[in-house]
Amino acid sequence: MAGLHKSQFQNPLLNWIDSRLPIPSLMYKEYAAFPTPKNFNYFWNFGALAMVTLVIMMATGIFLAMNYQPNTALAFGSVQHIMRDVNYGWLIRYVHQNGASMFFIVTFIHIFRGMYYGSYKAPRELLWILGVVILLLMMATAFMGYVLPWGQMSYWGATVITNLFSAFPVVGHGIVTWLWGGFSVSNPTLNRFFALHYLLPFIIVAVVFLHVWALHITGSNNPLGIDVKSPQDTVPFHPYYTAKDSVGICAFLTFWAFLVFFAPNLLADPNNFIHANPLQTPNDIVPEWYFLPFYAILRSVPNKLGGVCCMFGSILVLFFLPWLDTSRVRSARFRPIYRQVIWVWVLATVVLGVVGAHKPLGFWVPLGRLCTVYYFFHFLVLMPLLGVIERPLPLPESISRAVLGKGGGPMPSGAAATPMEKA
Repeated sequence: MAGLHKSQFQNPLLNWIDSRLPIPSLMYKEYAAFPTPKNFNYFWNFGALAMVTLVIMMATGIFLAMNYQPNTALAFGSVQHIMRDVNYGWLIRYVHQNGASMFFIVTFIHIFRGMYYGSYKAPRELLWILGVVILLLMMATAFMGYVLPWGQMSYWGATVITNLFSAFPVVGHGIVTWLWGGFSVSNPTLNRFFALHYLLPFIIVAVVFLHVWALHITGSNNPLGIDVKSPQDTVPFHPYYTAKDSVGICAFLTFWAFLVFFAPNLLADPNNFIHANPLQTPNDIVPEWYFLPFYAILRSVPNKLGGVCCMFGSILVLFFLPWLDTSRVRSARFRPIYRQVIWVWVLATVVLGVVGAHKPLGFWVPLGRLCTVYYFFHFLVLMPLLGVIERPLPLPESISRAVLGKGGGPMPSGAAATPMEKA
Protein backbone atom coordinates (compact mmCIF):
# COMPACT_ATOMS: atom_id res chain seq x y z
CA MET A 1 0.00 0.00 0.00
CA ALA A 2 1.16 3.52 -0.76
CA GLY A 3 2.76 5.33 2.16
CA LEU A 4 3.61 2.19 4.12
CA HIS A 5 7.16 1.22 5.01
CA LYS A 6 8.19 -1.91 3.11
CA SER A 7 8.88 -4.45 5.82
CA GLN A 8 11.18 -7.43 5.23
CA PHE A 9 9.87 -9.48 8.15
CA GLN A 10 7.89 -12.57 7.20
CA ASN A 11 6.22 -12.92 10.58
CA PRO A 12 2.68 -11.52 9.97
CA LEU A 13 2.48 -9.60 13.27
CA LEU A 14 5.98 -8.10 12.95
CA ASN A 15 5.31 -7.28 9.30
CA TRP A 16 2.06 -5.50 10.17
CA ILE A 17 3.70 -3.44 12.94
CA ASP A 18 6.91 -2.75 11.03
CA SER A 19 5.14 -1.54 7.90
CA ARG A 20 3.30 1.09 9.96
CA LEU A 21 5.91 1.89 12.63
CA PRO A 22 9.33 0.54 11.62
CA ILE A 23 10.67 0.05 15.15
CA PRO A 24 11.48 -3.66 14.53
CA SER A 25 13.54 -2.69 11.45
CA LEU A 26 15.34 -0.01 13.45
CA MET A 27 16.08 -2.41 16.31
CA TYR A 28 17.29 -5.07 13.88
CA LYS A 29 19.59 -2.61 12.14
CA GLU A 30 21.03 -1.09 15.32
CA TYR A 31 21.13 -4.12 17.65
CA ALA A 32 21.22 -7.24 15.48
CA ALA A 33 22.87 -6.60 12.12
CA PHE A 34 24.98 -3.70 13.46
CA PRO A 35 28.61 -4.47 12.49
CA THR A 36 30.94 -4.58 15.49
CA PRO A 37 34.69 -5.31 15.67
CA LYS A 38 35.30 -9.03 16.03
CA ASN A 39 37.92 -8.71 18.78
CA PHE A 40 35.88 -7.37 21.72
CA ASN A 41 36.90 -8.71 25.13
CA TYR A 42 34.78 -8.87 28.28
CA PHE A 43 35.56 -5.25 29.14
CA TRP A 44 33.01 -4.41 26.44
CA ASN A 45 30.28 -6.08 28.54
CA PHE A 46 30.11 -3.28 31.04
CA GLY A 47 28.13 -0.88 28.87
CA ALA A 48 25.36 -3.47 28.61
CA LEU A 49 25.64 -4.16 32.35
CA ALA A 50 25.18 -0.46 33.09
CA MET A 51 22.01 -0.36 30.96
CA VAL A 52 20.60 -3.44 32.70
CA THR A 53 21.36 -1.90 36.09
CA LEU A 54 19.70 1.38 35.11
CA VAL A 55 16.49 -0.43 34.11
CA ILE A 56 16.41 -2.43 37.37
CA MET A 57 17.09 0.70 39.46
CA MET A 58 14.28 2.61 37.77
CA ALA A 59 11.81 -0.27 38.15
CA THR A 60 12.57 -0.80 41.85
CA GLY A 61 12.64 2.96 42.46
CA ILE A 62 9.13 3.39 41.07
CA PHE A 63 7.78 0.67 43.41
CA LEU A 64 9.59 2.21 46.39
CA ALA A 65 8.18 5.65 45.57
CA MET A 66 4.66 4.21 45.83
CA ASN A 67 5.17 3.65 49.58
CA TYR A 68 7.67 6.37 50.51
CA GLN A 69 6.63 9.54 52.36
CA PRO A 70 8.86 12.59 51.53
CA ASN A 71 8.27 14.23 54.89
CA THR A 72 10.82 14.64 57.67
CA ALA A 73 8.33 13.31 60.24
CA LEU A 74 7.34 10.28 58.13
CA ALA A 75 10.27 9.39 55.85
CA PHE A 76 12.22 7.20 58.30
CA GLY A 77 9.07 5.36 59.38
CA SER A 78 7.94 4.85 55.77
CA VAL A 79 11.24 3.11 54.97
CA GLN A 80 10.67 0.78 57.94
CA HIS A 81 7.12 0.20 56.71
CA ILE A 82 8.48 -0.80 53.29
CA MET A 83 10.93 -3.20 54.91
CA ARG A 84 8.45 -4.84 57.29
CA ASP A 85 4.90 -4.51 56.00
CA VAL A 86 4.95 -4.16 52.18
CA ASN A 87 4.93 -7.49 50.35
CA TYR A 88 8.54 -8.15 49.27
CA GLY A 89 9.34 -4.55 50.18
CA TRP A 90 12.57 -5.69 51.84
CA LEU A 91 13.66 -7.34 48.60
CA ILE A 92 12.84 -4.33 46.43
CA ARG A 93 14.66 -1.98 48.78
CA TYR A 94 17.74 -4.16 49.12
CA VAL A 95 17.95 -4.55 45.33
CA HIS A 96 17.68 -0.76 44.96
CA GLN A 97 20.05 0.01 47.84
CA ASN A 98 22.80 -2.31 46.61
CA GLY A 99 22.03 -1.44 43.00
CA ALA A 100 23.53 2.01 43.52
CA SER A 101 26.88 0.41 44.36
CA MET A 102 26.58 -2.05 41.47
CA PHE A 103 25.81 0.83 39.09
CA PHE A 104 28.95 2.68 40.11
CA ILE A 105 31.10 -0.48 39.96
CA VAL A 106 30.16 -1.20 36.34
CA THR A 107 30.35 2.49 35.39
CA PHE A 108 33.83 2.95 36.88
CA ILE A 109 35.07 -0.17 35.05
CA HIS A 110 33.39 1.09 31.85
CA ILE A 111 35.21 4.43 32.22
CA PHE A 112 38.52 2.68 32.93
CA ARG A 113 38.08 0.59 29.77
CA GLY A 114 37.55 3.77 27.77
CA MET A 115 40.69 5.29 29.26
CA TYR A 116 42.84 2.17 28.78
CA TYR A 117 41.86 1.58 25.17
CA GLY A 118 41.60 5.25 24.16
CA SER A 119 37.88 5.23 23.40
CA TYR A 120 37.74 8.99 24.01
CA LYS A 121 39.94 9.83 21.02
CA ALA A 122 38.70 11.15 17.67
CA PRO A 123 36.11 10.66 16.34
CA ARG A 124 34.52 9.63 19.67
CA GLU A 125 35.06 12.83 21.67
CA LEU A 126 31.34 13.62 21.99
CA LEU A 127 30.58 10.01 22.89
CA TRP A 128 33.05 10.31 25.78
CA ILE A 129 31.70 13.70 26.91
CA LEU A 130 28.15 12.30 27.03
CA GLY A 131 29.50 9.46 29.17
CA VAL A 132 30.97 11.95 31.67
CA VAL A 133 27.61 13.77 31.74
CA ILE A 134 25.98 10.45 32.65
CA LEU A 135 28.51 10.01 35.47
CA LEU A 136 27.69 13.46 36.88
CA LEU A 137 23.94 12.76 36.72
CA MET A 138 24.51 9.42 38.44
CA MET A 139 26.42 11.09 41.26
CA ALA A 140 23.71 13.70 41.78
CA THR A 141 21.00 11.02 41.74
CA ALA A 142 22.89 8.79 44.18
CA PHE A 143 23.55 11.67 46.60
CA MET A 144 19.89 12.71 46.66
CA GLY A 145 18.76 9.11 47.04
CA TYR A 146 21.06 8.66 50.04
CA VAL A 147 19.28 11.51 51.80
CA LEU A 148 15.79 9.97 51.43
CA PRO A 149 15.90 7.36 54.28
CA TRP A 150 16.36 10.33 56.64
CA GLY A 151 18.78 8.61 58.96
CA GLN A 152 21.63 10.28 60.79
CA MET A 153 24.11 9.93 57.94
CA SER A 154 21.47 11.03 55.42
CA TYR A 155 20.78 14.25 57.30
CA TRP A 156 24.35 15.17 58.15
CA GLY A 157 25.68 14.09 54.76
CA ALA A 158 23.16 16.42 53.11
CA THR A 159 24.15 19.23 55.48
CA VAL A 160 27.88 18.88 54.85
CA ILE A 161 27.74 18.39 51.07
CA THR A 162 25.25 21.18 50.36
CA ASN A 163 27.27 23.54 52.58
CA LEU A 164 30.25 23.07 50.24
CA PHE A 165 28.59 25.44 47.76
CA SER A 166 28.85 28.23 50.32
CA ALA A 167 32.59 28.30 49.53
CA PHE A 168 31.89 30.04 46.23
CA PRO A 169 32.08 33.83 46.61
CA VAL A 170 28.99 36.02 46.04
CA VAL A 171 26.62 33.25 44.83
CA GLY A 172 27.54 30.46 47.27
CA HIS A 173 25.11 31.18 50.09
CA GLY A 174 22.29 31.82 47.63
CA ILE A 175 22.87 28.38 46.06
CA VAL A 176 22.79 26.71 49.50
CA THR A 177 19.57 28.47 50.45
CA TRP A 178 18.00 27.43 47.15
CA LEU A 179 19.08 23.80 47.62
CA TRP A 180 17.69 23.74 51.16
CA GLY A 181 14.47 25.57 50.33
CA GLY A 182 15.07 27.51 53.54
CA PHE A 183 17.81 28.12 56.06
CA SER A 184 18.59 24.54 57.08
CA VAL A 185 18.19 20.99 55.82
CA SER A 186 14.52 20.38 56.54
CA ASN A 187 11.22 19.29 55.00
CA PRO A 188 11.52 21.43 51.82
CA THR A 189 15.01 19.96 51.26
CA LEU A 190 13.71 16.40 51.51
CA ASN A 191 10.84 17.16 49.13
CA ARG A 192 13.21 18.68 46.56
CA PHE A 193 15.65 15.83 46.77
CA PHE A 194 12.88 13.25 46.41
CA ALA A 195 11.47 15.01 43.33
CA LEU A 196 14.93 15.29 41.73
CA HIS A 197 15.89 11.74 42.66
CA TYR A 198 12.77 10.52 40.85
CA LEU A 199 13.30 12.81 37.82
CA LEU A 200 17.03 12.46 37.16
CA PRO A 201 16.97 8.78 36.10
CA PHE A 202 14.68 9.72 33.20
CA ILE A 203 17.17 12.42 32.21
CA ILE A 204 19.92 9.78 32.44
CA VAL A 205 17.90 7.60 30.03
CA ALA A 206 17.73 10.51 27.58
CA VAL A 207 21.49 11.08 27.76
CA VAL A 208 22.11 7.32 27.44
CA PHE A 209 20.03 7.41 24.25
CA LEU A 210 22.32 10.16 22.90
CA HIS A 211 25.36 8.20 24.10
CA VAL A 212 24.26 5.07 22.20
CA TRP A 213 23.29 7.15 19.17
CA ALA A 214 26.76 8.71 19.08
CA LEU A 215 28.28 5.22 19.45
CA HIS A 216 26.34 3.94 16.45
CA ILE A 217 27.40 6.94 14.36
CA THR A 218 31.14 6.62 15.04
CA GLY A 219 31.22 2.86 15.59
CA SER A 220 32.78 1.05 18.53
CA ASN A 221 36.41 1.22 19.47
CA ASN A 222 38.19 -2.11 20.03
CA PRO A 223 41.08 -3.48 22.12
CA LEU A 224 43.57 -2.79 19.32
CA GLY A 225 42.40 0.80 18.96
CA ILE A 226 42.57 0.65 15.15
CA ASP A 227 39.83 1.49 12.69
CA VAL A 228 37.76 -1.13 10.90
CA LYS A 229 39.25 -1.51 7.43
CA SER A 230 37.01 -4.14 5.82
CA PRO A 231 33.83 -6.18 6.46
CA GLN A 232 36.10 -9.05 7.52
CA ASP A 233 37.03 -7.01 10.61
CA THR A 234 33.47 -7.11 11.95
CA VAL A 235 30.71 -9.50 12.98
CA PRO A 236 27.01 -8.70 13.49
CA PHE A 237 26.14 -7.75 17.06
CA HIS A 238 23.63 -10.61 17.24
CA PRO A 239 24.16 -13.46 18.00
CA TYR A 240 27.88 -13.01 18.79
CA TYR A 241 27.81 -10.24 21.35
CA THR A 242 24.29 -10.81 22.66
CA ALA A 243 25.52 -14.26 23.72
CA LYS A 244 28.73 -12.82 25.20
CA ASP A 245 26.81 -10.06 27.03
CA SER A 246 24.38 -12.66 28.39
CA VAL A 247 27.24 -14.51 30.09
CA GLY A 248 28.43 -11.28 31.71
CA ILE A 249 24.89 -10.31 32.76
CA CYS A 250 24.33 -13.70 34.44
CA ALA A 251 27.60 -13.42 36.37
CA PHE A 252 26.84 -9.82 37.33
CA LEU A 253 23.29 -10.57 38.54
CA THR A 254 24.60 -13.53 40.54
CA PHE A 255 27.02 -11.25 42.40
CA TRP A 256 24.28 -8.65 42.93
CA ALA A 257 21.93 -11.36 44.26
CA PHE A 258 24.63 -12.54 46.66
CA LEU A 259 24.83 -9.05 48.15
CA VAL A 260 21.04 -8.74 48.37
CA PHE A 261 20.44 -12.10 50.06
CA PHE A 262 23.59 -12.66 52.12
CA ALA A 263 25.11 -9.23 52.85
CA PRO A 264 22.45 -6.58 52.13
CA ASN A 265 23.90 -4.01 54.53
CA LEU A 266 27.57 -4.69 53.85
CA LEU A 267 28.01 -1.28 52.19
CA ALA A 268 25.54 0.60 54.43
CA ASP A 269 26.48 2.94 57.27
CA PRO A 270 25.17 1.89 60.72
CA ASN A 271 24.38 5.53 61.55
CA ASN A 272 21.72 5.55 58.87
CA PHE A 273 19.64 3.10 60.92
CA ILE A 274 19.16 5.91 63.47
CA HIS A 275 16.49 8.56 62.87
CA ALA A 276 17.93 11.92 61.79
CA ASN A 277 18.66 14.18 64.74
CA PRO A 278 19.77 17.78 63.97
CA LEU A 279 20.98 18.14 67.59
CA GLN A 280 23.38 15.18 67.56
CA THR A 281 26.30 15.11 65.12
CA PRO A 282 27.78 11.66 64.32
CA ASN A 283 31.43 11.11 65.23
CA ASP A 284 32.35 10.48 61.59
CA ILE A 285 30.46 11.89 58.60
CA VAL A 286 31.57 9.70 55.70
CA PRO A 287 29.91 9.53 52.26
CA GLU A 288 29.17 6.34 50.33
CA TRP A 289 32.23 4.44 49.08
CA TYR A 290 31.87 5.66 45.48
CA PHE A 291 32.29 9.27 46.64
CA LEU A 292 35.31 8.62 48.89
CA PRO A 293 38.09 9.46 46.36
CA PHE A 294 36.50 12.84 45.65
CA TYR A 295 35.89 13.40 49.38
CA ALA A 296 39.59 12.71 50.03
CA ILE A 297 40.57 15.26 47.37
CA LEU A 298 38.27 17.80 49.04
CA ARG A 299 39.94 17.28 52.43
CA SER A 300 43.48 17.25 51.04
CA VAL A 301 43.37 20.98 50.28
CA PRO A 302 43.55 23.19 53.41
CA ASN A 303 41.53 25.99 51.82
CA LYS A 304 37.76 25.32 51.61
CA LEU A 305 37.26 26.99 48.22
CA GLY A 306 40.38 25.31 46.85
CA GLY A 307 39.19 21.93 48.10
CA VAL A 308 35.76 22.35 46.52
CA CYS A 309 37.31 23.45 43.21
CA CYS A 310 39.69 20.47 43.23
CA MET A 311 36.87 18.06 44.04
CA PHE A 312 34.72 19.28 41.15
CA GLY A 313 37.81 19.65 38.97
CA SER A 314 38.68 15.97 39.47
CA ILE A 315 35.52 15.11 37.51
CA LEU A 316 35.48 18.05 35.10
CA VAL A 317 39.01 17.23 33.91
CA LEU A 318 37.56 14.09 32.33
CA PHE A 319 35.66 16.28 29.85
CA PHE A 320 38.97 17.46 28.40
CA LEU A 321 40.66 14.07 28.24
CA PRO A 322 40.33 13.76 24.40
CA TRP A 323 42.47 16.87 24.04
CA LEU A 324 44.82 16.32 27.00
CA ASP A 325 45.98 13.01 25.52
CA THR A 326 48.19 14.02 22.60
CA SER A 327 49.27 10.53 21.54
CA ARG A 328 48.27 9.43 18.04
CA VAL A 329 47.75 5.83 19.27
CA ARG A 330 44.55 4.87 21.03
CA SER A 331 45.09 1.56 22.80
CA ALA A 332 47.43 1.17 25.78
CA ARG A 333 48.48 -2.18 24.29
CA PHE A 334 50.81 -0.27 21.97
CA ARG A 335 51.84 2.44 24.44
CA PRO A 336 54.49 0.92 26.75
CA ILE A 337 54.76 3.88 29.15
CA TYR A 338 51.07 4.75 29.29
CA ARG A 339 50.26 1.08 29.95
CA GLN A 340 52.18 1.43 33.22
CA VAL A 341 51.11 4.90 34.37
CA ILE A 342 47.40 4.21 33.87
CA TRP A 343 47.67 1.57 36.60
CA VAL A 344 49.52 4.05 38.82
CA TRP A 345 46.54 6.39 38.36
CA VAL A 346 44.14 3.58 39.29
CA LEU A 347 46.21 2.84 42.40
CA ALA A 348 46.24 6.53 43.37
CA THR A 349 42.43 6.69 42.98
CA VAL A 350 41.91 3.56 45.10
CA VAL A 351 44.24 4.92 47.78
CA LEU A 352 42.26 8.17 47.76
CA GLY A 353 39.15 6.09 48.46
CA VAL A 354 40.88 4.48 51.45
CA VAL A 355 42.07 7.87 52.67
CA GLY A 356 38.55 9.27 52.39
CA ALA A 357 37.26 6.52 54.69
CA HIS A 358 39.67 7.53 57.49
CA LYS A 359 39.85 10.62 59.65
CA PRO A 360 42.21 13.32 58.31
CA LEU A 361 44.87 12.62 60.93
CA GLY A 362 48.49 11.55 60.93
CA PHE A 363 49.75 9.50 58.00
CA TRP A 364 46.50 9.82 56.02
CA VAL A 365 46.89 13.57 55.46
CA PRO A 366 50.20 13.57 53.48
CA LEU A 367 49.16 10.36 51.69
CA GLY A 368 45.92 11.98 50.53
CA ARG A 369 47.76 15.08 49.34
CA LEU A 370 50.33 13.00 47.46
CA CYS A 371 47.63 11.01 45.64
CA THR A 372 45.65 14.19 44.90
CA VAL A 373 48.73 15.75 43.31
CA TYR A 374 49.33 12.63 41.21
CA TYR A 375 45.66 12.47 40.17
CA PHE A 376 45.88 15.88 38.51
CA PHE A 377 49.51 15.40 37.41
CA HIS A 378 48.42 12.33 35.43
CA PHE A 379 45.86 14.28 33.40
CA LEU A 380 47.37 17.76 33.17
CA VAL A 381 51.08 16.97 32.77
CA LEU A 382 51.79 13.32 32.11
CA MET A 383 49.24 12.63 29.37
CA PRO A 384 50.18 15.65 27.21
CA LEU A 385 53.87 14.88 27.76
CA LEU A 386 53.59 11.18 26.82
CA GLY A 387 52.30 12.13 23.40
CA VAL A 388 55.68 13.75 22.78
CA ILE A 389 58.17 11.42 24.46
CA GLU A 390 56.53 8.00 24.16
CA ARG A 391 57.43 5.76 21.22
CA PRO A 392 54.42 3.52 20.45
CA LEU A 393 54.76 -0.07 19.25
CA PRO A 394 53.83 -0.87 15.62
CA LEU A 395 50.08 -1.19 15.07
CA PRO A 396 48.55 -4.31 13.45
CA GLU A 397 47.63 -4.14 9.81
CA SER A 398 43.98 -4.93 10.50
CA ILE A 399 41.72 -6.44 13.14
CA SER A 400 41.26 -9.63 11.11
CA ARG A 401 45.00 -10.10 10.62
CA ALA A 402 45.61 -9.66 14.37
CA VAL A 403 42.76 -12.02 15.34
CA LEU A 404 43.70 -14.76 12.86
CA GLY A 405 47.35 -14.38 13.81
CA LYS A 406 46.46 -15.61 17.30
CA GLY A 407 45.15 -18.92 16.03
CA GLY A 408 41.67 -17.91 14.91
CA GLY A 409 40.02 -19.69 12.04
CA PRO A 410 38.03 -18.46 9.09
CA MET A 411 34.56 -17.04 9.59
CA PRO A 412 31.79 -19.63 9.24
CA SER A 413 29.77 -19.25 6.09
CA GLY A 414 26.71 -17.05 6.52
CA ALA A 415 28.08 -15.43 9.67
CA ALA A 416 28.25 -11.97 8.14
CA ALA A 417 24.53 -11.39 8.58
CA THR A 418 21.45 -12.94 10.07
CA PRO A 419 18.63 -12.94 7.52
CA MET A 420 15.74 -10.78 8.61
CA GLU A 421 13.37 -13.28 7.04
CA LYS A 422 14.02 -15.68 9.92
CA ALA A 423 12.41 -13.25 12.36
